[in-house]
Amino acid sequence: MPREIKVFRIVGYMNLHRAGERRKFTVEVPALKPAHALEKVLSELGSRHKLKRAHVKILEVREISEDEVTKEHVRELLQLDKIVALP
Repeated sequence: MPREIKVFRIVGYMNLHRAGERRKFTVEVPALKPAHALEKVLSELGSRHKLKRAHVKILEVREISEDEVTKEHVRELLQLDKIVALP
């Protein structure tokens, strides 16, 4: 049975308004579609760094295989058979 969840690598940079600096980032995100992965990254960067979406420039969104995953927490999520959420 094919796996529904895919892993996307998103590369870009963010303009930090505090120091006027530009910082490059690479994030690996499990998601169903590239649009879902992009939304997750923009949301997290905005929350963590207090950035507006206009200050984030996305250079690449690419689906990667399980062998290419470098982030340990993403690799552990891919090993799970199911996730149970309790109320």
